[in-house]
Amino acid sequence: MAGLSVQSFALALLIAVSAACAAYAGSITTKDPPVATLADGRTGTIAFEALTPRNSRELVSGKAAEKSVIAGMLTLPDSANAAGATNAKVPAMVVVHGSSGVLQNDWEWAKRLNEMGIATFVIDNFTGRGIVETATDRSRLSAMADAAGALAALRLLATHPAIDPKRIGVIGFSRGGSVAIDSALEPIRRAVIDGDLRFAAHIAVYPGCSVTQLSAHLDGSPILMLLGGKDDYTPAPACLAHADVLRAKGATVSVVVYPNAYHGFDSKAPPHFSPRRTTLRHCQGATDLDEGVFTMQKDGQTVTGADAATEFKACAERGVTLGGDPEAREKAPRAVADFLKPIFALAQ
Repeated sequence: MAGLSVQSFALALLIAVSAACAAYAGSITTKDPPVATLADGRTGTIAFEALTPRNSRELVSGKAAEKSVIAGMLTLPDSANAAGATNAKVPAMVVVHGSSGVLQNDWEWAKRLNEMGIATFVIDNFTGRGIVETATDRSRLSAMADAAGALAALRLLATHPAIDPKRIGVIGFSRGGSVAIDSALEPIRRAVIDGDLRFAAHIAVYPGCSVTQLSAHLDGSPILMLLGGKDDYTPAPACLAHADVLRAKGATVSVVVYPNAYHGFDSKAPPHFSPRRTTLRHCQGATDLDEGVFTMQKDGQTVTGADAATEFKACAERGVTLGGDPEAREKAPRAVADFLKPIFALAQ
């Protein structure tokens, strides 16, 4: 490395790692028509329909009419073959990507879950809706469209003969982590699901909690949040506060904070600054789904209506830190496994 400065080497390493990650990233697409049932036991790439609401109020009011065809990759664990011989069914997890779309991390988490004996359905909420990313512009697609996609995936998985419909959970990352939490709210679940079908577990990995969805009615399933103590994209304090709000409404919420971790702590890329990504880290707001009211905090006061909408736009910023943390990358999979084992009745 003669003549190569430490800074230049670090930059070259970052570029190489980013390129490697990109090789695993990409959209999930298929020319097959969307299906409403998996009764035929199919796996692989599957297209299905999902609502595409513009916001949470449109979704929960039943006024969301637009539908999109999105796709996911369904993988059964090796144990499903043995289970098929005994008519036993396996648990499953819907895997929800973040604002950059489907990335290497999503596939790595799916592989870990498969090794635990859990089927995985990695869904692509963006491509079928004509979206590449929302990291630089959140307005391109409401996160409620992602929630609708995750719940449509739940409904579809429940029809698969190898999957136990009572043992289907959801794991999401960043934007997808917020989806993992929001899908525990009954107004959102009922907007997509008829009957009692619900996620058995909700796992949110570095979710955004600065502007949240609230309801007094939850699905009763446990929630796990994995947070980075140095996260300046979706800060941990906002999620700690949101966890307390959820607990006050009856939710069972477990939280793990990795003190030295930034956003994307499960990545293999070193921490680096991303100047174009938008963040709501200094925002504070919520939509009360039961009352249909959106509020924001401004100068210590609660504002609603047009004032809340204006504050929501004004408080957004650009520039965040992203990158992996060795401790969190090692411990997070164990935390997920420990959380899921009793819920899914997995072998210890």
